[in-house]
Amino acid sequence: MEILGKILVGLVALEHLYILYIEMFAWETKGKEIFKGSLAPELFKPTKTLAANQGLYNGFLAAGLIWYFFLEGHWAFHIAIFFLTCVIVAGIYGAVTASKKIFYVQALPAIVALVVLHFR
Repeated sequence: MEILGKILVGLVALEHLYILYIEMFAWETKGKEIFKGSLAPELFKPTKTLAANQGLYNGFLAAGLIWYFFLEGHWAFHIAIFFLTCVIVAGIYGAVTASKKIFYVQALPAIVALVVLHFR
C-alpha cells in the first residue's frame, strides 16, 4: 500500500507540474484547447498573466508533493497530507466556482492518494 500511495502522490505532483506548464507557458495554445468551452478565445491573451499566476501556485503544490519524496517517517506523511489537502481544497473550490470537471481532474485523484496514504 505504501508504494501505491507514493505512486499516487507522484501522479498528483506530475499533474500539477503539467498544469503549471499549461497556465504559465502554453496558455494561449494548449490552454485554448483544454478550456475551449469555458473561456472565449479572445480572452486568453488578456488573461495570460492571471493564468501564469495560477500556474505558479500549482507549481508550489507540486513542489510540496515532490518534497514528500525527500523526507522520511512521520514528516513525509504529514507533508503529503498537507499538500494533498491543499490540492483537494483547490479542486473543490474550482469545481464550485468554475467547472465541475475540476473536481474529477484535480480533487478526486488527491482524495484517492490521501485515502491510500492512510492505509500505509
